[in-house]
Amino acid sequence: MSAGATGVGSLPGGDAREAAKTATGSFEDFPYLPELPARGPGADMIGRSTGMLVDMYAHVEPSGWRISDRPGRDTRRARSWLGEDLDALEEFTQGYTGRLKVQAVGPWTLAAALELHGGEAMLQDAGACRDLAGSLAEGLREHLADVRRRIPGAEIVLQLDEPSLTAVLLGRVRSASGYRTYRAVDRQVVEGALRDLFAVHDGEVIVHSCAPEVPFGLLRRAGATGVSFDFSLLTERENDAVGEAVEGGTKLFAGVVPGTDGPLSDPGGSVMGVRKLWRRLGLAPGTLAESVVVTPSCGLAGASPAYARAAQAHCVRAARSLADNPE
Repeated sequence: MSAGATGVGSLPGGDAREAAKTATGSFEDFPYLPELPARGPGADMIGRSTGMLVDMYAHVEPSGWRISDRPGRDTRRARSWLGEDLDALEEFTQGYTGRLKVQAVGPWTLAAALELHGGEAMLQDAGACRDLAGSLAEGLREHLADVRRRIPGAEIVLQLDEPSLTAVLLGRVRSASGYRTYRAVDRQVVEGALRDLFAVHDGEVIVHSCAPEVPFGLLRRAGATGVSFDFSLLTERENDAVGEAVEGGTKLFAGVVPGTDGPLSDPGGSVMGVRKLWRRLGLAPGTLAESVVVTPSCGLAGASPAYARAAQAHCVRAARSLADNPE
């Protein structure tokens, strides 16, 4: 079985058709819906996800995204861009059957990024966090149904971006003034909200974070079928949690190819660390290809278009190397 490869989400530039062509052309077996934050507010990951919310709206303030009472220009723009991206993806996936990944920001990173009317993060208000998670669940249900209608042959993989999750769990999210941090959210509350959200999709659900100290155990208990992370940030402290996740059937979306311009090593060298991790954990080399999907270390929005294309092609070659020579 060949190890898979896919993208993380964002690409440089602002042309939806060009992005869809790149995402489907690079990853013929596992394309994804690209995000193009260079277009401006509403195309960024927070803005795009606020556009998916049901009966909850947000607009841009100088400090960031803030909850609104009614949909405004920023909400309309976010929805319009998402529609444009879906139209482009639909065009390049005619007759496609197989895995297809779509991304949205998870409830905890959204709660850390969205401001209440007074300027503090929603994170400080437990009731607001519950409402937000409920609104996001409804929105994702509608979004997934729309993708299914457009690309009926696709097996949809839902990726929830949670780069702030570790900061939420450890009480490291800064307040509006920057002088204090919000209280850590109880792990069971975090896990419960994620479990409820994962239930909106009956297929694969993966959680992506390119921050250090990804909580592998918590995500596995909440029901994530995969975890997407920056492989270079993994430390030996996480060995046991990663080993347990793999043995429990969790897929690792290993971000091994740098997300910004730089020299690319040979494909086999890119996945050397993954092979070493397998040996360290005492896992059978034969399980590598079915347990690991190769990706860039994070989104590619900060890369040049040429590097973004090269990095994605490199992921595919690195995955092939992993499948051909797991030892």
